Amino acid sequence: MKTKVLILGAGPSGLAAGLELSKAGVPFILAEKNQAVGGLSRTLSFNGFKTDIGPHRFFSKNRYLYDLIADLLGEDWIKVNRFTRFHVRGRFLIYPVEIKDALKNVGFIYGARILRDYFWERLKALPGKKEYASFEDKIVADFGRSLAELNMLNYTEKIWGLPCSRISTDWASQRIKDLSLVDVVRKMLFKDRNSPKTLVDRFYYPKNGSSMIYEAMRARIEKSDCGRLFPGCEPLKFYHDGKKITKVLCRGGDGEFEIEAEKIISTIPITELINMQRLGAEHEAVKAAAKLIFRSHVSLFLALDRPNVFRDQWIYFPDRKIPFGRIMEPKNFSAALCPPGKTSLLIEFFCWENDGVWNASKEELVDSALPWLEKIFGLKKAEISDSFVHREKYAYPVYDTEYKASLDKAKNCLDGFENLILAGRSGLFRYNNQDHALEMGILSARSVIDSKKYDIETVGAEKEYFEKGYAG
Repeated sequence: MKTKVLILGAGPSGLAAGLELSKAGVPFILAEKNQAVGGLSRTLSFNGFKTDIGPHRFFSKNRYLYDLIADLLGEDWIKVNRFTRFHVRGRFLIYPVEIKDALKNVGFIYGARILRDYFWERLKALPGKKEYASFEDKIVADFGRSLAELNMLNYTEKIWGLPCSRISTDWASQRIKDLSLVDVVRKMLFKDRNSPKTLVDRFYYPKNGSSMIYEAMRARIEKSDCGRLFPGCEPLKFYHDGKKITKVLCRGGDGEFEIEAEKIISTIPITELINMQRLGAEHEAVKAAAKLIFRSHVSLFLALDRPNVFRDQWIYFPDRKIPFGRIMEPKNFSAALCPPGKTSLLIEFFCWENDGVWNASKEELVDSALPWLEKIFGLKKAEISDSFVHREKYAYPVYDTEYKASLDKAKNCLDGFENLILAGRSGLFRYNNQDHALEMGILSARSVIDSKKYDIETVGAEKEYFEKGYAG
């Protein structure tokens, strides 16, 4: 079969690209290997409960995205007051970390160490801007060793499964907010009543879970005259003439078939796309792609016979002794995600594919988490009415200190195809937020519609804290 555009992957980027193409009347096929759409941002339903795969609040500096989702969801696009903490040294501290709150909760001696180390690093930085070799170097320089070890270094190692000395500074630039010396003193002495309400304080969320956005996109695509969605369609191999990708071999419910397209928008993992060329194990691009690794994610969902556990939307657990890294209570995003009088928890474990956590049974995961849930929150096993486990292989692109060189080699192999556009977290091997993924998808579609190559890789690449934005 033939089409103008073939989109690989129906996550946020792929669906946003499809919706934008449908508005312009451009014929396209959207191929998704799963039956459900939304990728990592989809919502799971279970016996009257709903949960996202992880916390997916929405914030952005792009007004177009707000208007787009408001149009899709209407009154189901609700505003939520954010409350998030991290649990460390037996206490709950505000997240993102606030030095005043940290000093209040860690005790006088450790608090004095935080201030000593922080001001020492500030003094060392006075001669001028420095280059740092790793995430650890940068975080210690920005915050001081004691504050860095309180929740940033240990939590980062828990997410990535690597020492912070092997993690790129890119992770710090957009995920960790710098502390200004002036701001530290000001916030310790004064409360700024006139500061704008940012999305650190509140955010938007779909009433029935993040899938509402993507199911609404899917519905509009399927109603359009130009878009076709192929769920359960896995791309296997692509063919090219040296300059363009000419067709893609796919496998669906009726067997294998080929799709010819003038343009290809790929949001599937770049490692899979490289392997679709069948270049052979010794090819430089294949070797480079093998070094691009993704951290995997296992979610343990617990349905509970109690009205609530905590008031946060989610809580981080940096302590290395605690097996899970983050817990969200879906009800605190929207009451519609739980039956009346009940609540639920989504407990997140970060792992490698096929390691002990990945292969653990539901019962083993419950047994590893429950002692900590009982100790910290008083949760009893008898309160768990049901549970399930969800696994995601491609959760987080790992920013180790060598990833840039490997990514450049992999992309060089694909850059020669003039009709190929890469987008999305997995497609570009770029850790980004939901709004960035949507914007990438829209720009990839506009590149086709406008016959103009937009620089999709600059989306979310600014060296600015990712949680800046306004609730409107």
